[in-house]
Amino acid sequence: MATQGKGPALILGAFLCAGLVALGYQISHSVIEYRQFERSVTVKGLSEQEYPADIVIWPIQYTVADNSLESLYASIESNTALISEFLEERGIAETDISVSAAAITDKSAQQYGGNATPTFRFTAVQTVTVYSSNIDLVRGVMEQLTELGKKGIVLNQNNYQANVEYIFTRLNEVKPKMIEEATTKAREVAQKFAKDSKSVLGKIKRASQGQFSISARDRNNPHIKKLRVVSTVEYYLSD
Repeated sequence: MATQGKGPALILGAFLCAGLVALGYQISHSVIEYRQFERSVTVKGLSEQEYPADIVIWPIQYTVADNSLESLYASIESNTALISEFLEERGIAETDISVSAAAITDKSAQQYGGNATPTFRFTAVQTVTVYSSNIDLVRGVMEQLTELGKKGIVLNQNNYQANVEYIFTRLNEVKPKMIEEATTKAREVAQKFAKDSKSVLGKIKRASQGQFSISARDRNNPHIKKLRVVSTVEYYLSD
């Protein structure tokens, strides 16, 4: 009786063993296929373009000094009128010229500097700003700035607040073309990798676009802007 009971148990055990082996093979095969499907390569594509800036902001800053506050304001008014006239005579529109409030310092009211008597009690810094889209015209006028010095206007050209700024505002117009170029270059790199590794390049698994950077082409040409963007793309690979 004991021997008769062992037969079916052995047969059942053999079937279970075979089933587990088959299941293990199927799972193993599926994992291999899954991993093959997940094979991928990540590449980067760069797009760089140069464009002229389309806005120039040109602060013209000058200093006046006097012992009389009334005379100081008169000098500010006179010098500002001379600068505006100088700009308009050279083609810069009146609407592109703005004047900020003068920054006036009373040196006798300052608590530092010892007992030395200042040469002038009052000093004022005034800024006349040109905001224009006609960059070539404005740059041409900049070259004639010495004419204001000949009229007795003391310009603060080395002050960082008087630095000329060039702005590129057409980023949304050029974005699609640059992204397309960066993506195309990324695919070229991926295709070369796939060829070298004897693989087939598949669809895009994921992609990300880096931030656009805008900088001057070089220190001597700040009005020419260099735009740069990097796209990162991951592609599927197959044998």
